[in-house]
Amino acid sequence: MTIGFASRAAVSTCVLCTTGLLALAPAAATTGTGIDPGPRATAAPASLLYRHGTHVRPRPGAPEVPDLSALSWLVADAATGDVLAAHDAHRRLPPASTLKTLFALTVLPVLPAGIRHRVSEGELADIGPGSSLVGVAEDRTYRVSDLWNGVFLTSGNDAVRVLAALSGGWRATAERMQEEARALGARDTRVKSPDGYDAPGQVSSAYDLAVFGRAGLRNPEFARYCARAAALFPDRDGGSYGIRNTNRLLTGTDGVEPYRGLIGIKNGYTSHAGHTLVAAARRGGRILVVSVMNPRSGDGYAVYEEARSLLDWGFDAAGRVDPVGSLDALRAGPLRGPEAESATASVAAGDNAPGTPVSWTIAGAALLGGVGVALFLRIKWGPVPPC
Repeated sequence: MTIGFASRAAVSTCVLCTTGLLALAPAAATTGTGIDPGPRATAAPASLLYRHGTHVRPRPGAPEVPDLSALSWLVADAATGDVLAAHDAHRRLPPASTLKTLFALTVLPVLPAGIRHRVSEGELADIGPGSSLVGVAEDRTYRVSDLWNGVFLTSGNDAVRVLAALSGGWRATAERMQEEARALGARDTRVKSPDGYDAPGQVSSAYDLAVFGRAGLRNPEFARYCARAAALFPDRDGGSYGIRNTNRLLTGTDGVEPYRGLIGIKNGYTSHAGHTLVAAARRGGRILVVSVMNPRSGDGYAVYEEARSLLDWGFDAAGRVDPVGSLDALRAGPLRGPEAESATASVAAGDNAPGTPVSWTIAGAALLGGVGVALFLRIKWGPVPPC
């Protein structure tokens, strides 16, 4: 059975929004969730997630899906890709800095984390007014890993600019991001600005953002960065200062209670996009990924509370709902690279405290390292800031 709800409208009140190229695999791979799925119902129609409204296929005794204000949302099983419930999953909306998940998926594999780079003035040009910044300074040398901390923790558009320059330039990076999105089956996404800053025609969807978040968890570097609560960032004078992850569901700041077992991923905000979030959590050997786009009620922290409600529901509904779709439904081809190595593996069972790094072991250090290094040698690669 599919339950459809009409969309809701309410007044919006917005406030704020390792080193080297290695093939890695999760430390304790599992092939199941330990949950008896029970008898399977007939498959959901392939077009179901394109239909307007809220879609869920409950079995007897399933919990009621939460009533949320977000324009679009989705909750899925990260291991299987099964979509457990969704609301206007393919509605195209501005993604804000959740688009940085796609940027990381595209650029992380071609830039070894230990590379040091001296930033030029030109690499910091054209940063959008009011952008969130980590504090990258010209004529200062940074490791690539420092810049990634700036991207994931403080959503620094200055760090994105430098990494994009190192990987071929702003326009070329956007084009490669578009290709990566299509390969992953994320057909709603249109990339105009790799940092997620508002740009005409730039859109994504709750479906696509969940696809990016799920793919990111299969990349060990991505998983480490997105789970990091705090780090040190180099300052202009040779020292360093502390930076903290702006994902309040991870850190528990500003009165938002941290979510037990949260793995992390990425939050975002612009005045045009509103608040957006991709989050993932582990509980009892099961990993869920949720995406929430532009809640229309509550304050600037409503995006975290609506994501919390989806995660709670998803864990409670395990084995008591049938999928309404799949995050693999539109994928262009087989998994590639590190993703292929860990496609059937999930993160080790057990609950993590918020901010606890995911543990990984090396599965094949030479699988991509030689190719990545060869490519690098051949090609030089308002009051509230958007984030």
